[in-house]
Amino acid sequence: MVSRRMVLGAGLGGLALVGAGGVWRVTRVPKSAYAPWDMAAVSVPDDIRLDTFRHAILAPNPHNRQPWVIRMIGEDAAEISCDLDKRLPVTDPFDRQITIGFGTFLEVARIAALERGYAMETELFPDGEAQPRLDESPVARVTFAKVEGEERDLLFSAITRRRSNKEVYDLAKKVRDIQLETVTLDGGAFSADPEFVAQLRTQILKAIEIEMTTPAPYRESVDLMRIGHQQIDASPDGIDLSGPMIEAGIVAGQIDRKQLADMGSQAFAIGLEQMRETYGSVPSLIWITTPGNTRGDQIEAGRQYVRANLHASQLGLAMHPMSQSLQEYEEVAGPYRDVHALLGATGEERVQMLARVGYGPSIGPSPRWPVAAHIA
Repeated sequence: MVSRRMVLGAGLGGLALVGAGGVWRVTRVPKSAYAPWDMAAVSVPDDIRLDTFRHAILAPNPHNRQPWVIRMIGEDAAEISCDLDKRLPVTDPFDRQITIGFGTFLEVARIAALERGYAMETELFPDGEAQPRLDESPVARVTFAKVEGEERDLLFSAITRRRSNKEVYDLAKKVRDIQLETVTLDGGAFSADPEFVAQLRTQILKAIEIEMTTPAPYRESVDLMRIGHQQIDASPDGIDLSGPMIEAGIVAGQIDRKQLADMGSQAFAIGLEQMRETYGSVPSLIWITTPGNTRGDQIEAGRQYVRANLHASQLGLAMHPMSQSLQEYEEVAGPYRDVHALLGATGEERVQMLARVGYGPSIGPSPRWPVAAHIA
């Protein structure tokens, strides 16, 4: 998100420099990176586990790292563990956000299994919780069993339509409380009160500005940029930057990783202002608070969050995590403290997720590795 908005200024300049002969280059888009979203393009796998996991890999996860490693066991079970190279050591030093991403994966898997008439039994951290960071031990061991007469989950139909919409939202279109009640039906709280939302928006803006102007957190994002259709297809994870303006900037030599990393550049200044606009467009907010901050709490937060995201998709609402103020690196300690106070988290309680909800433009999906890439 940081980078996509930031490069638009440079991309516009590049577009002006591209001649007619280069139009075909700047209009090219990623191809294989979006294939996992098209369930109808391939036959339904006979193995319920493969069918379940090809849906689960579409779950939201931090920085689109897709850290899930799947090891098949026998004919009806699997272990899910973390690809340790997919963690975010600067902005997620205790792997809390990555663990939430396992919660979203497991919940989407459960929904998809149920659609085929299977129950998915889950044992979390069978070898014990990994602390203070995740290790190679399993995050979950899952077993599938055929069930009769089990009611399907109505959120299944939203799995391939779910998005994390990172664009500017329409503040003139109000989100009704009854819609937010539906979004948080399976957990979480909400507010569309203008004064309360404004207080939280102040902290959200502080946190994103800290992340963009502090070298180590910003560099972590820059290193995960996939710039243009070729890089996105080659590595369909991380922060994808595509579209005619970005492709034009690449052709014109105005957009590359080195330039994007330069915090003194004009493109960075333009991007920072555009980020303020995006993160300032907050019609309403939902948040998820857990009693503590165990790995189990983090998994549960992921379960609640993805269900909220799926509910929002069914209602035609856009949704976007505002996680910067909840991160644990030193520079963001002020917004972290203030957001927890505003949301009434006391004692051991932990605000795990904060997201804006509103009306935004229609967008496409994020890139994904195919399910085969996750199977060890």
